[in-house]
Amino acid sequence: MTTPTPGAIARDAIKLLKAKADPRKARAAQTYFKESVYVFGLSAPEVRAIALQLHRRIRSVWTADDAVALCDLLFPRPQLEAKGVATLVLRRFRREYSESLFSKAHKWLRADYLDNWASVDSFCPEIVGTLLQSFPRLVRKIEAWAVSPNRWVRRASIVSFIKLAKRDAYKQAVYAMARRHFASDDDLIHKATGWLLREAGKRDMEALESFLLRHGPRIPRTTLRYAIERFPPARRREMLETTRARRSIRPRVQKARRSRSKNADDGVSSRVLEAHRLSRSTK
Repeated sequence: MTTPTPGAIARDAIKLLKAKADPRKARAAQTYFKESVYVFGLSAPEVRAIALQLHRRIRSVWTADDAVALCDLLFPRPQLEAKGVATLVLRRFRREYSESLFSKAHKWLRADYLDNWASVDSFCPEIVGTLLQSFPRLVRKIEAWAVSPNRWVRRASIVSFIKLAKRDAYKQAVYAMARRHFASDDDLIHKATGWLLREAGKRDMEALESFLLRHGPRIPRTTLRYAIERFPPARRREMLETTRARRSIRPRVQKARRSRSKNADDGVSSRVLEAHRLSRSTK
């Protein structure tokens, strides 16, 4: 029996997706995205079923390299479901990942092949997250993604830690990554950062609360709201109020300091002028 090539599997994937296409669902899907996306209109279970069907054909004859080649063919396709099938097939070869896949993932992201939050959030926790766990030194390398000019690379730097956030070994890296994004003005980054912090809080709620109180004035409000979703309602309100008060007090303190400084300067100037007037009158 001939081994199916990545090209053949890619063609079959598109045929199967087109056969299940639903224009009504495709139009409805656009409401979840601010940017334009292209979809066939399949449900998540339907996409998973197609990926499973394809994997059964190749699981005994493919390697992770073949799955990567499939991604090279399907990721450039505009439809979300095509990217999703490729991700799901690649995920099934996770025990065979090599460290070089990290650079390949970065390349896909920089090329905007995963150019929406859904594709990034499906790919990164499963694929990049597994790489971070298998090759710990990549935790340092992914820090550079946080300052990328590409918003999808920046979001990837956050959501790649989602499944690791509840592990003590990654606690420091998770909170450090969150801090790197506090200055962002991108709402998709704010939401992803809040999601990551919320996941970290599932492991240690006290540590999350301490972190939020310590950095409250710097944390975007959307990030904060996402992070505290699992807090009791009364505590959520208290956290929102506490951080809001801190944010409003700082400008008043700075204004008071400037006022005191100005008054002090005015007082010094008055004394200097008076001394000068007296010295002239005695001459």
